[in-house]
Amino acid sequence: MVKQKLAVLIAVLALFSVVPARAQSAAAQVLIDAQTRAAGEHKNIFLIFGASWCGPCHQLDSFMQAPELKTIFEKYFVIAKVHIAEEASKHPERNTPGSDALLQKLTGNDPKNTGVPFIVFLDGAGKPIVNSDGPVPGAAPENIGYPVLPEEITWFMEMLKRGAPSMSAAEMDKIYASLKKAAEKQTNGSHE
Repeated sequence: MVKQKLAVLIAVLALFSVVPARAQSAAAQVLIDAQTRAAGEHKNIFLIFGASWCGPCHQLDSFMQAPELKTIFEKYFVIAKVHIAEEASKHPERNTPGSDALLQKLTGNDPKNTGVPFIVFLDGAGKPIVNSDGPVPGAAPENIGYPVLPEEITWFMEMLKRGAPSMSAAEMDKIYASLKKAAEKQTNGSHE
C-alpha cells in the first residue's frame, strides 16, 4: 500500500514538473530582453511606452534616430519600446500584451490616465530610476511626453542626468540644443 501511494505521489509530482511556468507577457519579455542586454553592455534601459497613432511618439523616435544623437543614446542606454493605448485608434490588437500592467508596475500610474509617449529609465536590473512624470508646481506630476515646452525640456535633461550620470557635458549640450531647435521650429511653424 505504501509503495502504491508513493508511486501515485511520484506520478503527480512528475505531472506538475512538466507543466510549463506561466508565460511572460510580451511587454515583460521586452523588459527581460532589455535587462539582459543592459547587464551585458553595462548600460541603463530607456523604455518607451508609445502608440502607432501618436504624433509625439513619432517625433521622439525621429529625434532619437537623428545621426548626431543616436550614437549618444545608444552609448548609454538599451532602447526598448512597447505599444500601449492603441484603443484610442480603435486598434487594441496593436497593444503589446501586458504593457498596461508593466507601466503600472514600474510607475504606479493608471495606464488609462497616462499620456504617450511615456518614458521610464531603468537600471540594468530593471529597477526604475526616473520617468517622464515631470514636476508641476502645486500639482501632481504630469507626463512630459516628447519634450517641447521649456519645462518639459528641463525635466528631460534632468532625466538624462539621472539615467546616464556619466554622459558628458558636450553630449548633454548636443541633446539640449537639438530639443531647443526642434521646439523653436515647432512653435514657429504653429504660428504660420
